[in-house]
Amino acid sequence: MPSKSSARLAALTVAAVCATSTITLTSPAHAESVRIHDIQGGTRMSPYTGQQVTDVAGIVTGVRTYGSSRGFWIQDPEPDADPATSEGVFVHTGSTPQGVAVGDAVEVSGTVSEYVPGGTSSGNQALTEITRPAFTVVSGGNPVPAATRIDAGSVPAAYTPAGDRAANGSVNSLPLRPDRYALDFYESLEGMNVQVSDTRVVGATDPYTELWVTVKPRENRNHRGGTVYGSYEAQNTGRLQIQSLGRAADFPDANVGDTLAGTTTGPLDFNQFGGYTLVASELGTLESGNLRRESTRAQRSGELAVATYNVENLDPSDGTFAAHAEAIAGNLKSPDIVSLEEIQDNNGATDDGTVAADRTVAALIDAIVAAGGPRYDWRGIDPADKADGGEPGGNIRQVFLFDPERVSFTDRAGGDATTATGVTKVRGRAALTVSPGRVAPGSEAFENSRKPLAGEFVFRGRTVVVVANHFASKGGDQALTSQYQPPSRGSETQRHLQAKEVHDFTAKILAVQKNAAVVVLGDINDFEFSTTTKILEGRGTLWSAVKSLPRSERYSYVYQGNSQALDQILISPSIRRGGTFTYDSVHLNAEFHDQISDHDPQVLRFRP
Repeated sequence: MPSKSSARLAALTVAAVCATSTITLTSPAHAESVRIHDIQGGTRMSPYTGQQVTDVAGIVTGVRTYGSSRGFWIQDPEPDADPATSEGVFVHTGSTPQGVAVGDAVEVSGTVSEYVPGGTSSGNQALTEITRPAFTVVSGGNPVPAATRIDAGSVPAAYTPAGDRAANGSVNSLPLRPDRYALDFYESLEGMNVQVSDTRVVGATDPYTELWVTVKPRENRNHRGGTVYGSYEAQNTGRLQIQSLGRAADFPDANVGDTLAGTTTGPLDFNQFGGYTLVASELGTLESGNLRRESTRAQRSGELAVATYNVENLDPSDGTFAAHAEAIAGNLKSPDIVSLEEIQDNNGATDDGTVAADRTVAALIDAIVAAGGPRYDWRGIDPADKADGGEPGGNIRQVFLFDPERVSFTDRAGGDATTATGVTKVRGRAALTVSPGRVAPGSEAFENSRKPLAGEFVFRGRTVVVVANHFASKGGDQALTSQYQPPSRGSETQRHLQAKEVHDFTAKILAVQKNAAVVVLGDINDFEFSTTTKILEGRGTLWSAVKSLPRSERYSYVYQGNSQALDQILISPSIRRGGTFTYDSVHLNAEFHDQISDHDPQVLRFRP
């Protein structure tokens, strides 16, 4: 998934938050007084969309006074007998609501609208609202309707009705079946007062005061308390985002494996960045799971240690150099070769044509030395300005660090931003035509994306070719909670092209030298079970070594409560057949609220 240069961060600007869609009629028809469950109906779209409704009765269950979507939730204290029809609805006032409080009995008149967080192009589901409201407080201090409990027993195992969806792929018009599908279950509670109890945290608190819990503690759990995303068919139905109606300062700093003990209660919302969200008026008490950052073991004298680490838009203005250095020297035990992704140019996001990153890399190397690590040497190729995507002006790229006391680098001149390295034969063995060099920089596969960096290293007389990658991000893909099921993953198209280019380049090396030692690594931005990885692997050309780990340990990133593998190290047959390699996904960032990067580094050790 994307890092801090991702669409998620950009979308949190005011402009993006306001980039929403509301479905209404220009001249609203009029409906007689109706109940909330009539407005919600038995599908995702209200049968009253665009109509004016009058004197809709309910008890106020929550008031939101911040953000672009201000208003209050109301719930009918006298529900109908249909489990598919929600008894709650959000009243969108636009500005801070005045004269209304939790426990007020109100009558609301306004226009029923379907609000699509993120706009219709996002594919998100719509949220039923009453807009342009006028309301009357009938009485105050009334009991709030009892919260509906969400737990392992109430959430179905099946995620979505993908198999019997409507012709256009949207589930909007399908009757809700809350007893069969998790997304239907959550939709049937939209706007209602809900409650979870003693939930385990599966996504750490982020800068936007959100965290993720699971109400299914056994669902694809790993030993560190997370919930592993192991296939497209296992979306983990127990995940739920938690926000708060209180002050941001009061929101807990939670890590994966912690517990929100007691009850967390509030209206169930749907938002752009996570779908169904419990907006808590009452938060459980945080109990620490005592999660600790991992450290790998040091490589033995005859082992070559190769690592990949996304350092999240590192530039000289950042205050994270010492922490990254400690991660590399301490937690990773100073690997012999480190592929760094998201190294920015010398002035970061300043867009003035600067492309060199020597100051950025030098600052990191100095910090590693100060942390007790080796004085690494390095190789990289400056990109053409604004040609490789990422944060505007940042000119991110991959860089090799290597310990000159353990390995040497084979320099072959000629590598630059646009020159492609090739494969030749030198003394009967495969060699790169330029080293360091870029793989297929002119290919459409790498348009506005990071170009792979290839280099030749020598360890104990054996040449190892390393190819560092940072494939196109998942930004723009439809969410798991999309109205379109299965959701579209449009970003895959470019990654598939990129995987084909890197696979074919690797195949050329192996065609020249069958037993060549090749390591392909980096932020692949796709899963070990994905088509992207299968294309990279080909028919025995490469193999993703993260698959040597138990399924519960295959992750480097946590997104919306799903622990998943985006960073990978793939190896050629000679390394795999040797049977001497070990693989470690070193969990020191993704599960923690105070992370210095959103990715966990990966380490491969083997005897060439």
